[in-house]
Amino acid sequence: MTFKIIFYIIFMTLSTANQATSASEKKLPPCRDSPNCVSSQAEDAKHFIEPFKISDSPEKAWDALKKAIDNHSRMVITHETEDTLHAEATSLVFGFVDDINVLLDADSNLIHIRSASRTGHSDFGVNRKRIEALRLQLQKAHVID
Repeated sequence: MTFKIIFYIIFMTLSTANQATSASEKKLPPCRDSPNCVSSQAEDAKHFIEPFKISDSPEKAWDALKKAIDNHSRMVITHETEDTLHAEATSLVFGFVDDINVLLDADSNLIHIRSASRTGHSDFGVNRKRIEALRLQLQKAHVID
C-alpha cells in the first residue's frame, strides 16, 4: 500500500509540468477567422496590430495601461496577474461584450494586446480603434513609443 502511494506521488510530480513560463513564452488567444478581432501576436495582416513598444519602465507602462482601462466608462478589468490582464468592454447601444487580453513582455519591452468581439462577425473596426485609442493614451503618457 505504501509503495502505491509513493509511486502515485512520484508519478504526479513528474507528470505535472512546471506552469511558470516567462512572458515571452506566453501567448494571447488566437483570433478566429472573423474580422472582429485584432492581436499583436496574429500572423495574418487582417488581424495583426502592432504591440505597444515600451519607452519607459515596464512597470510604469503597465500601470498607465491599467489606469487607461480603469478610466474608460465601459471597460472593466476582470482578472490580472503581474504580467497578464483581461478586461471587458461593453458597447453603448446593444451591450455587446468584447474581450481585451494583455500580456506584458518586460524582457522585450513590449505589451502584447488582443481585442475581440465575443459574438457576431464584423465589428466595423471597433476593436482596432479601441486598441489604437489605448495606444494614443499611453503615448501621451510617454510610456510607449
